[in-house]
Amino acid sequence: MTPRFELFAKNPQQLIDFYVNILRFKKQFENDRYCSIVRDKTTIGIGDAAKLRDGHYFRPEVITGRKGLGVEIVLSVDDIEAEYKTVQASGYPIYEELTKREWGLTDFRLVDPDGYYLRITSQS
Repeated sequence: MTPRFELFAKNPQQLIDFYVNILRFKKQFENDRYCSIVRDKTTIGIGDAAKLRDGHYFRPEVITGRKGLGVEIVLSVDDIEAEYKTVQASGYPIYEELTKREWGLTDFRLVDPDGYYLRITSQS
């Protein structure tokens, strides 16, 4: 099993730019409604929240409400310190600084431009 998830955004291009330019994902597929990006074995689909069909499970809350409530997107990386320095150098705001956690992993936290909460963490 490999992770693949989809995020529905108010401003999809801003979200795509964040994942590509800050977190170094690569575009895999893109059209006017959807973009698929990939890094290593993780794939993220980014869609336009305003273009979700009526009756979709996420409508209308995804357009008006807080994003990803109750979900923490965890991305494990090989070199957490290098990842942290890359994000720091970009000037993007870091929600929680690099911290070694009581469970043994080291991580830092971000909130992406659309409000999704991310934990970037060490593998071990």
